[in-house]
Amino acid sequence: MKTTIVIPNYNGEKFLKNCIESVKLAKANRDCEILVVDNGSSDESLKQAKDYKAAGEIRLLELPINMGFPAAVNAGIKAAKTEYVFLLNNDTTVDEKVVSALEDFMDAHPKAFGVSAKMLQMYAPEKIDDCGDIYNCLGWARGLGKDKPKEMYEKNAKIFAPCAGAAIYRKEIFGKIGLFDERHFAYLEDIDVAYRALIFGYKNYFCKDAIVYHAGSGFSGSRYNTFKIELSSRNNVYLIHKNMPLLQWLINLPFLIVGFFVKELFFIRKGFGGTYFKGVLKGIKMSFDAEGRDAKVRFKPRFFLNYVKIQLLLWVNLVRTFVG
Repeated sequence: MKTTIVIPNYNGEKFLKNCIESVKLAKANRDCEILVVDNGSSDESLKQAKDYKAAGEIRLLELPINMGFPAAVNAGIKAAKTEYVFLLNNDTTVDEKVVSALEDFMDAHPKAFGVSAKMLQMYAPEKIDDCGDIYNCLGWARGLGKDKPKEMYEKNAKIFAPCAGAAIYRKEIFGKIGLFDERHFAYLEDIDVAYRALIFGYKNYFCKDAIVYHAGSGFSGSRYNTFKIELSSRNNVYLIHKNMPLLQWLINLPFLIVGFFVKELFFIRKGFGGTYFKGVLKGIKMSFDAEGRDAKVRFKPRFFLNYVKIQLLLWVNLVRTFVG
């Protein structure tokens, strides 16, 4: 057994049973462990998980309160006893060959930190939900392929970051770069940890043969809402502070000013201008408090070429954002 599937759950009674049943089929194809980490649920999903545990079909960790996505998956990663950890949102179902596809890809790419599955829209499976994430010098993150025909992404590829809603990771690397940052609570924590992996010289990929179906907005409830917008803008400022050394920050500053200004205008039009700006201010404060200063990735000369590669990727991703 090489893989533990970690399913973070918070009030997921609408999704969790279908998710676990589909994972059981994948487990029959390639042996793995199923580990549900409950984040203080108050609905029937916790009972569902306990029933599966009583039947000996899953392992269950219970957190006392909702501590956020990063805390839940970190608990799962720490508890995993396998070489690989497959993080999977509770509002998903999986193809029966997903574990074997991801394991085989990781085995063939020893420098891989994370590999993103091909996420299709659960209610429109002919369309892509996410094929990994890109991040550019404007400070914009974007899921690859969103709403495009699934046939458009039929090649394996290097990416900036796997989408942690359905991605496999090499567990030992977390011991070198650190776990998911629990201060994020939700959103962009997968970009942050992937950025750190790139700094250390590891690679991230998309695997076309690993199919996952995603309902989407299973936790926050919609594409644009106060919770998501404030946290995303806050966390974006924080991850830039954490991962960019001074020179890279200065190189990207003109782009970042434009990027945050355009986002502010966009959310003003959506009726969330104040929410976005509030999040940015919180991100600045978060970056320079004691914990934020301690979390910053310190520049090391041996990683200089990795920073150069990252900067080139940030520029390439700027082009891909508009023409890719």
